[in-house]
Amino acid sequence: MTDLPPTSDPRDAAIPPDSGDPTQEKTGTAGVPDRPDAPIGRRSFDHWFGEKDRNGFIHRSWMRAQGFSDEVFDGRPVIGICNTWSELTPCNAHLRRLADSVKRGVWQAGGFPLEFPVMSLGETMLRPTAMLFRNLLSMDVEESLRGNPIDGAILLTGCDKTTPGSIMGAASVDLPTLVVTGGPMLNGKFRGCDIGSGTAVWRFTQDRNAGRMTESDYAAAESGMSRSNGHCMTMGTASTMACMAEALGLQLTGSAAIPAVDSRRYSIAQQAGQRIVKMVEEDLKPSDILTRDAFANAVRANAAIGGSTNAVIHLLAIAGRVGVDLTLDDMDEWARGVPWLVDLQPSGKYLMEDFYYAGGLPAVMKEILPLIKADAITVTGKTMGENVANAERTDWSGQEGQPATAVIRPVGDPLGSGAGTAVLKGNLAPDGAVIKQSAASERLLQHRGKALVFSSIEEYDKAVEDPDLDVDEDTVLVLQNSGPRGYPGMPEVGNMTIPRKLAEIGVDDMVRISDARMSGTAYGTVVLHVTPEAAVGGPLALVRTGDWIELDVPARRLHLDVSEEELEKRRADWQPPAPPTDRGWARLYVDHVTQADQGCDLDFLIGRTGSAVARQSH
Repeated sequence: MTDLPPTSDPRDAAIPPDSGDPTQEKTGTAGVPDRPDAPIGRRSFDHWFGEKDRNGFIHRSWMRAQGFSDEVFDGRPVIGICNTWSELTPCNAHLRRLADSVKRGVWQAGGFPLEFPVMSLGETMLRPTAMLFRNLLSMDVEESLRGNPIDGAILLTGCDKTTPGSIMGAASVDLPTLVVTGGPMLNGKFRGCDIGSGTAVWRFTQDRNAGRMTESDYAAAESGMSRSNGHCMTMGTASTMACMAEALGLQLTGSAAIPAVDSRRYSIAQQAGQRIVKMVEEDLKPSDILTRDAFANAVRANAAIGGSTNAVIHLLAIAGRVGVDLTLDDMDEWARGVPWLVDLQPSGKYLMEDFYYAGGLPAVMKEILPLIKADAITVTGKTMGENVANAERTDWSGQEGQPATAVIRPVGDPLGSGAGTAVLKGNLAPDGAVIKQSAASERLLQHRGKALVFSSIEEYDKAVEDPDLDVDEDTVLVLQNSGPRGYPGMPEVGNMTIPRKLAEIGVDDMVRISDARMSGTAYGTVVLHVTPEAAVGGPLALVRTGDWIELDVPARRLHLDVSEEELEKRRADWQPPAPPTDRGWARLYVDHVTQADQGCDLDFLIGRTGSAVARQSH
């Protein structure tokens, strides 16, 4: 898949290449390895391991405590393996083993691999939301890469925020960088059917609430959903961002969809270790890859795969780190007319394991090749067009004897057109809001209804069980104060559960509007990321129960049918909510986070600082 040279026997990987006889001392002056051809300008050698004074003594001596021999200090590229492994992040729990494969490749290519941990963000466990800490992870990655003797980086990621957060940090340092994602889980199983992580949770919960599913079946589904290591196997945010890393050109071709437990996942990680050493020698950096064309490719790929709305915020944030001018209007324009090709949950039928067997992202990119920037350079050293030239789309049947199905549709027979993330504007969202068209109900894409307003998700969760709640299927559910500052962190609560009284009579979708996000595994006619958010006084804060709201997705319009005079009266009466905290990271976040249309980065992190080496520590 990656057009790399064959690797040597993995059993040779324990001995660094060109090490010669390990019993022979090869040190030169003051313990510095004698290598006349050591590169000039390699930061790890010039500022750490090649120094001949006291500081060089310190740097080498303490590293020797781990049993490294002289050869690792001879000027070979030092590759930092930035690992988001954690047992508290189930999606990333296998990344230690994946790191071993990367190391094998680095050794084989003549590099010196050094693994280190960074903050891990588990979407399923971390409260109040992993999104609150994405920027903190980016700072961890940035400072770890800049402050250590590292010439190039491998980012080991998986769960939703670990991929964009790691990329943001690495982009700010701009050392040669390659992403290795952990891969999706195997398909979930329940009663002989495939079920998707996240998506099944929302569906089965609604069925249980409506009395269509028993508690015992609900428990059985829980035990069968997550059958292996890996991130969500639906086209949720984790799978989407793995595909975005590949579409941006930061990940080896064909690697985004390989299941976590497939041996090919570990093989391609080894190839990534080899390739990053070459990237250091070529000085191929994120700033060379993350061009405006690369972002156009990612946005169009996201539309074709039916990807998560969360990709919008993360791509905006990454673009900000590398100085690429990217707006919501750009993203809406680029996604228009792109055929929706991938039939995956939550928008379609199948799962990531099926997607991989059908050809994965390269097959999709080849189908839409006329729409993408084929000349965009990638981590392979080749263009996107060259990477996918030989990709094949394969109809796939998961069961012997069953007719083959097109998990990836041909461009001439798409699931739909223009079904990607749409950007809405109007007096309710002056700076924009988004909706995932492929996950919405067609009948609700143009809708007018009365608002039912809730100031917090806790208020809504309590009301949703009330059999006397004044709500019908035409009601527009509105949730306030769940944006980046208001919650804080912009949680995945935008796909509000259908009120029980409506679920019991078969209502399975309603228009829902908020300044929150929703899980990429979720579905429904859900308007998200309303900007400015309610907590900073955006128009969403002024909506009252009974107001009429108009949604017109084809016209990209979100309108609150209240006069400007009335809105001014309400604005005069509005009081900002009390800060959620007065200390720690959350305080720093609330004081400096930008709005969703700017990627929810911290204002002082936007841009690139580079990899300049700081002053000595001793």
